[in-house]
Amino acid sequence: MSGPGGLLAAGDPPKAGPGVPPPVVVRRSAPGGPDRMLLLHGLANSASVWDAFLAHAGRDGGPGIWTADLPWRGDCVAHWSARGDVVPYLAEALRGVPGGAGVVVGHSMGANGLLEFLHRELERGADPFTEYGIRALVLVSPFYRRAAEDFGWHSVETAVRNFVLTMTEGVRVHAGGRVTDDLVEELGGRVRDRVGAYGWIRFFETYLATPWLRTERFPVPCLVIAGERDSIALPEEGRLLAADLPQGRFHLLPDSGHFLMIEQAGDLAAAVDHFVSTLPAA
Repeated sequence: MSGPGGLLAAGDPPKAGPGVPPPVVVRRSAPGGPDRMLLLHGLANSASVWDAFLAHAGRDGGPGIWTADLPWRGDCVAHWSARGDVVPYLAEALRGVPGGAGVVVGHSMGANGLLEFLHRELERGADPFTEYGIRALVLVSPFYRRAAEDFGWHSVETAVRNFVLTMTEGVRVHAGGRVTDDLVEELGGRVRDRVGAYGWIRFFETYLATPWLRTERFPVPCLVIAGERDSIALPEEGRLLAADLPQGRFHLLPDSGHFLMIEQAGDLAAAVDHFVSTLPAA
C-alpha cells in the first residue's frame, strides 16, 4: 500500500495495440441543451446499461448526454485489467465530452473509479474539476468505508461472494424475466469468468482505497444515490460518503437494488434532473 495517495501509482496507462479495442469510447447519446452530462458504467457493464435511464433523463431542455465505454466493460475487462491500473483512463473519458464533462454520473465501479481518479489529481496538486469542466458529481451505488480498520478478512470473503451476486443480478435485471433462473445463474457465471481475477482485483483495489479519499477537498455539489434493497453496495456506505463530501446530498431510492438505472429508471432520472436543476448556472 502506497499510503494516502491510494493503492496504485497513476502512471501512464498502456495503449491499445493492433486488433485491441480502445480502452475508452465516448459517444453522444442524447441531445439536449447547452449543459453536458457524462455517464460512467460499472464493472462488466457497458454504456448500454444506461439505455432505460436515457429514455427518461434530460427532457424539457435538459443537458446533452454522453456515455463512455470504459476499460472495465464486459468485452474488454479481462484484457485491460490484466495490464494494470485502469483508473488513469478516466482522464480520456472526461476529455471526450466537448466543452467539459459537466455533470458526471458514475455507477458502482464507475463511481469509485471516478472518485479515485479525482483524488489522485488533487493529491498531485492539479485541479481536475476545472481542467475537465466538472461542475457536479452524481454517485450511484458507490462503495465506501471511512477507515482501513473497516476492512477485515471477512470483507474479502463478502466482496468475493457479492461479486458473483452482482454478475448474476446484472444478468437477471437485464433479462427482465425473459429467461429462467437456471439460465440466469449460468450466464452470471460466464460473466464472472470473463471478468476474471484481475478484473475483480481492480475493483477491490478502488474499494480498499476509499478510506484515503480526500473527500473534504471535493469542491462541487455531489449527489449520492443508493437503492433501498441494494445488498451489494450498502445504502449506509452511500450515506456516509455523502456526509463526508462538503456539498454532499444523499437520496435513497425505494424498491430498488444495485442497478437503479434499469430497475427504477424513471425515478433515478427524476432525482438526477432535480439535482441538476438546483445547480448554479453553468
